[in-house]
Amino acid sequence: MIDSSTTKLTRRTILGAFAATAISAAPFFPGVTAYARGAGDIRRLRFYSGRTGENINLIYWIDGSYIPESIGEINHFFRDWRNNQVHNIDTRTVDFLAATHNILRVSEPYMLLSGYRSPQTNQMLRARSGNVAENSLHLRGQAADVRLNSRSVGQIAQAAQSCNAGGVGRYSRSNFVHFDCGAVRSWGR
Repeated sequence: MIDSSTTKLTRRTILGAFAATAISAAPFFPGVTAYARGAGDIRRLRFYSGRTGENINLIYWIDGSYIPESIGEINHFFRDWRNNQVHNIDTRTVDFLAATHNILRVSEPYMLLSGYRSPQTNQMLRARSGNVAENSLHLRGQAADVRLNSRSVGQIAQAAQSCNAGGVGRYSRSNFVHFDCGAVRSWGR
């Protein structure tokens, strides 16, 4: 038995302990069946960014606790890539994305198109398009726009809506799905 008072639990130790296992689980949302396999409840996030060339594949939650180092990496990864401003990403959005990924049963990482947006970036995007909200949840770190090459916008949106966990926007012409942790609602085609 390990004495937890003398053992420092770091992200590296946690990842090392679970690296050899294929454990994944969907977060528990009202109306969503958890897809837990193996012992314990573990939440993982897999993403890449075509904008920055970065990838993340990390465990960010174990048995009821978020891993601060992992959340820090997520915050950095979801930054406004245009000006490198980092903002705290709402963990409800992260959980929503992870749950949908597990429901889709894919190993392919999401492609992140937009996570946090600074006010300057949001204003610039609004000037270019009428589809960008003035008070976008991206400004608060509560939204993400993603795609998967192996799944259609409709498939991703349907899986996301089954979570009953927030906003789901279908943007079929631009090939992405918007996720947010705001009120449960859906829009688009």
